Formats: sequence, structure tokens, C-alpha cells
Amino acid sequence: MVLTAESAVVEKAAAAAVETAGDAVQEAGRVTAYLQEHIPDLIGFGIKVLFAVLFFCIGRIAIKWIRKIVKRSLTRSRADKGVEQFVDSLLRFGLYFLLIFTIATKFGVDAASVAALIASGGVAIGLALQGSLSNFAGGVLILILKPFEVGDYIVEDTNHNEGTVKEIQIFYTKLSTIDNKTIVIPNGILTNNSLTNMTAQPERRLNIKIGITYEADLRKAKAVIEKLLNEDVCVIKEKEIAVFVDELADHAVVIGARGWVNNEEFWPTQWRLLEEIKLAFDEEGIEIAYPQMKVHMAKGTG
Repeated sequence: MVLTAESAVVEKAAAAAVETAGDAVQEAGRVTAYLQEHIPDLIGFGIKVLFAVLFFCIGRIAIKWIRKIVKRSLTRSRADKGVEQFVDSLLRFGLYFLLIFTIATKFGVDAASVAALIASGGVAIGLALQGSLSNFAGGVLILILKPFEVGDYIVEDTNHNEGTVKEIQIFYTKLSTIDNKTIVIPNGILTNNSLTNMTAQPERRLNIKIGITYEADLRKAKAVIEKLLNEDVCVIKEKEIAVFVDELADHAVVIGARGWVNNEEFWPTQWRLLEEIKLAFDEEGIEIAYPQMKVHMAKGTG
């Protein structure tokens, strides 16, 4: 009886194995038949993919070549650096969009359908990208109105970002700070808010204020400051040099000093003059004021 039961189990296992093998053979036959039937289509699709990759590579080379030609033309025409960067950025986006659109049509995508889809979705896209469109319009206005150019030092008054303009792109302007950080500001912010261009003019005025005590010799202090301004090599002697009493404050007589320097010499000259004024005042015994309070004790009457 045991042998009979074991034989039955073996027969069932063998039958299941034969059935599974038969199913596998049938599935393999169906796959083979499908492949044989669609081999021409698969080969055609593979050729299209190959040509698409090849066309994209050739298109990239052509785009780089076109951008290089346009950049050289702008350089020869002495166009502004910001215009050159903006046109290059716009050209890159436009040509890559055209390249991808062309490849898509080669894959059987109907160009008219794509155009209709873009037209019908234009309003939605415009609403979704209104911030980007505002930045794009801001970039165009910056190039037309030229509130600043590449190389200018600007201060964005709303968020107090400041730095040297390095790039003016389609949507953003990049600033480089004095500590070598990069600030990326949307063009829409720069055109919709006030900003200060610190280097729009070739010359800039120093405006130094020094407070001395009321006991100090005012005439001597003014003479010392005026002498330092006249002797400094970076201060423009052809322009006005002025030393004056700016304010009679609570704790100090505030002396103002003004002179003109070239933009690139502004900060080094100001730092140097402040140091020289302090050292000269120390030598002349002129005390620089600082907040203090004097208390007078009244004598008692009884």
C-alpha cells in the first residue's frame, strides 16, 4: 500500500512537471511568434531611436556652432556684455526647444496636433509661468533701459542684496559679493523695485564723519583732515575738497570731510584716510569723542 501511494505521488508530480513544461513551451512559442511577426516594426523603431540620438548629437554640435558665431558677431559689434549673455541664453533655450520638437515630429508626433495643444494650453501655461514671464520681461527691460551693466556694483534696495553684476540671463541676474558669494536675483525683482547703482559714474564722493570732543581744538582738527585729503594721491584735486562742521551733537563736534575719487579707489581710500586721521589726531593730541556722562554733585546747604 505504501508503494502504491508513493507511486501515485510521483505520477502526479511528473504530470505537473510535464504540464508546466508544456505551458512554458507554448508561452515561448507565442513570444517567438510575436517577435517574428513584429520584427520589422522593432527594427524600424530601433532605427528611429538611433537616428534620433544621432540627430540630437549633430543638433548639439550645430547649436554650439551657431552660438559661437552669434557671440563672435556681438563681440565684433562691441555689444554690451549683458546683451551678449542674454542673447546667448535665449538662443540656447530656443534652439534646444526647436531641436527636441523636430525629433518628436520625426517619431510620428503630428506637428499640427502639437501646435494645437500648445495653443489650447497657452493660457494655463501663461498663468503657471507668470513669474518666469515676468522675469523674462524684466530681463528685456534691463537690456533696453540699462539701469546697470555687467561689471557694475549694485544694491537691491528691497532685500539689501548687493554685489558686482556678473551675468544677465533670461530669467535671472547673478551678483558676486565682495566675499566671493554668488547671489541669484530674479529679473522681475530688479525691474519692479528700486536699486542703487554704485558704479554708474566713473567717480564717487567720499563722505567721512569724525566726532571730536568739545574741548578739542576744532581749527587744528579741520586743518589736519584737510591736509590729509590734499596729500592723498587718490583724491581728485581738480574737484571740490571740503572740511566742515557737520553737527554739534550731544557728545561730540562732528566734522564732515568730502572729496572725490575714482570708483575703483573708493573703499581703499576711505579706509586709508580713516586710519590716517586717527593716527594724526593721536599725534596732535586731538581727542575723538565717545558717549560719556558727567555727573556734578551739588554741595548740601546744611
